[in-house]
Amino acid sequence: MTTTRTVEYPADGLTMVGHLALPAGAGRRPAVLLGPEGMGLSDVERRRADALAELGYTALAFDLHGGRYLGDPEEMLARCLPLLADPDRMRDIGQAALDVLRTEPRADPDRIAAVGYGTGGAVALELGRGGVDLRAIATVNATTTGRPGEAARIRCPVWAGVGSRDPIMPPARRDAFTAEMQAAGVDWRLTVYGGALHAFHHPPVDHPVVPGVGYHPRHARRAWRDVVDLLAECLPVTEDGPPRPRRTPRRSSGASPASPP
Repeated sequence: MTTTRTVEYPADGLTMVGHLALPAGAGRRPAVLLGPEGMGLSDVERRRADALAELGYTALAFDLHGGRYLGDPEEMLARCLPLLADPDRMRDIGQAALDVLRTEPRADPDRIAAVGYGTGGAVALELGRGGVDLRAIATVNATTTGRPGEAARIRCPVWAGVGSRDPIMPPARRDAFTAEMQAAGVDWRLTVYGGALHAFHHPPVDHPVVPGVGYHPRHARRAWRDVVDLLAECLPVTEDGPPRPRRTPRRSSGASPASPP
């Protein structure tokens, strides 16, 4: 049976409130750091962390805004745009959460992947550009580029997913991202989901959103499956010890890789 708990930790001058999901059993497991969209940590990311725990991972959904969810688009942009322009701040936020995950007894500190959506995906990429030892990086809606040359520090495969109609991550931005990855010699993949807007993976919310945002259930399922497949390839589920290559993670009846939580 999986268990969850709230964890508090300092970052970016705030007290962050993350959501830790632990798999059944007692041994150490590979771990996933999970980053939210710019609005901040919500039940969507908490459910995703829970689903990853059902698959056998120790998962921490990290916070961006000190326990707050920024449902007002202007407030969200006022905080996220300066953050996205400051790689060091993003790395500090990601590193603080990563430190929490690494010290969790159920997490194997040498087997961690970072998965992020929107701003959380940019944080995951910056951890890689900062040279953090990760087994995989997966991002959705975050084809961001970094400071020149720093992508060469990424030591793991990178998968990025983006909607073809995403005005926030347009083709020029996608091209810049793939050029950066290619020049750095990164093992990278980009999946473009036809007809999808920004945040296509996120179920509809009951507050205003920025233009160009829209839910696409079919592609949401596909993107979740792509994330799970990347984890299965790069971070197979084993208890303690070194991972065994290409073993499929254990899946319970409550968490299908084809259905995003």
